Amino acid sequence: MFDRLLRGGTVSELESELEAAREQQEHLEAQLEAEKRRRADAVTDRQAAQEQVNDLEDRIAQLEGTVDRLRDGERELSYRGRRTLDRRATERILGRLQSVDAPPDGALTAVVRDPVPDELRDQFGDRTSLLERAAPCIALADEDRLISVALRPPVLPDSEIRWDATFDVDRSNYLPTGSFAFALVRSDVFALGEYRGEERLSFEGFESDVKGDHSKGGFSQGRFERRRDAQIDEHLDAAADALESRDVETLYLTGDRGALDALEDRVDAKASAAVDASGKPEAALDDAFEDFWQTKLYLI
Repeated sequence: MFDRLLRGGTVSELESELEAAREQQEHLEAQLEAEKRRRADAVTDRQAAQEQVNDLEDRIAQLEGTVDRLRDGERELSYRGRRTLDRRATERILGRLQSVDAPPDGALTAVVRDPVPDELRDQFGDRTSLLERAAPCIALADEDRLISVALRPPVLPDSEIRWDATFDVDRSNYLPTGSFAFALVRSDVFALGEYRGEERLSFEGFESDVKGDHSKGGFSQGRFERRRDAQIDEHLDAAADALESRDVETLYLTGDRGALDALEDRVDAKASAAVDASGKPEAALDDAFEDFWQTKLYLI
C-alpha cells in the first residue's frame, strides 16, 4: 500500500534517497560556509594590501620631495603624503576634520576643478600647483595653514568656495548614506543593488552571451565584430531598462568605460566611475562597491 502511495518506490529506496539528499545538503552548506570564509579572508587581504599601497604612496611622496630638494636649480613641490582611503579610514578622517573649530570665517572648503580660482591661488600660494594636480577635488585649509589637504571623493559636488568656522563636510559625497541604487555595467555583465547606507536590500543581475575575441575561420572579422556589437547593444539595452525600473531615485553607476559612455545619455546617475570589477554579477557588484566608495587624500 505504501509502495503504491509512494508511486512505485520502496520505503528503503526512498530512505536511501532521503539520506543522499541530506548528505548533499550538508555538503552544499559546507561549501557555502567555506565561500563565506573565503570572502571574509579576501576582504582582509584587500585591506592589508590597501595599507601597503598607502604606505608606498606616502614613501613615494617623501622620496619625490627629497629628490626635488636635491635637484640644483629646480624647485618642484611635492605632496607631504598621498593615500587612498577606504570607507573606515574615510570615516576617521572626516571625523577629525569635522572636529576642527576655527575662528569665524577661518576654515576654507572649496570644490576645485580646472582652472583653480584666483581666491584659492591667493590662499595656497606656491602650493597651488599641488592643488591643480589633485583636481578635481575638495580643498580644505584654515587661515593659519595648520590644515591643508585635498580630498577627491566618489561624488564631487557643485563648485563652491566657502569660509566658515568649520569645514563643510557632507558625508554623502564620501560615504554611502540614505537610500540609493548602485549598479555595475560591463559589456556582458549587469548587476544592480538597492541600498540603505552600506546595507544591500535587494539584488538583480544577469550575464549576456557576448562573443569573445575573434578567431580565424568561420565568420569574417567584419561580420564577427558586427554580431558582437549587436550583442553588446542588446545587453546594454536590457541594462538600461533595468536601471530605469529601479525603485529609488539616486543612482551610482560603475562599469567599464565603453559601457559607461554608451549609457551616459540614457541613464541619469548622480556619479559614475570606471572600475575594474570582474566575475559573476553579485561578486562583481560587491567589488565595484568597495572600489567606488574610496577617497583620495592629498596632504598639501
